[in-house]
Amino acid sequence: MPHTASQYLAEGPRAGIRHFSYEDGAEFTARVRESKDLHHPWLFPPDTADAYTAYAGRLIEDRTKAGFLVCEKGDGGAIAGFININNIVEGSFLSGALGYGAFAHAAGRGLMREGLDLVVGYAFGPLRLHRLEINVQPGNTASVALARSCGFRLEGFSPAMLFIDGAWRDHERWAVTAEMRASG
Repeated sequence: MPHTASQYLAEGPRAGIRHFSYEDGAEFTARVRESKDLHHPWLFPPDTADAYTAYAGRLIEDRTKAGFLVCEKGDGGAIAGFININNIVEGSFLSGALGYGAFAHAAGRGLMREGLDLVVGYAFGPLRLHRLEINVQPGNTASVALARSCGFRLEGFSPAMLFIDGAWRDHERWAVTAEMRASG
């Protein structure tokens, strides 16, 4: 289903971001299946209707999460990827942890770079967060490059941080604050 610019929370020249909906399941899961080789071994998004419904439900209904679809403006709103803010903490912390993935048809085209920039702006604007963190496996060079290109700084290394693909994986911690973005 095409999505018009008026449905975007924020938009750039080639991409817009919008929230997940249950109606996106068929396109999302088809894109996941097309992108298995790109995603492995870094992430495993839902590839069935039931798994997508559960996943989207958490992003839609849980106040500690915010899910965004990155959509290509010039292709009838085709979903290019996704960016989620997880573990949103309010109060004096005002922080969240980002997770993201591009789909194969959009990889390497700059759409995720534009989408991540839009999500960061939305997080520091309407969501009123102060800090965002991305945890990346060091060997995932595309993800590291994306974090760096959007102004995130390397803050540390966490051995055996997350259980992914059957093992505890090391991660680099990248972060940006509202002040860094304002001065950058």
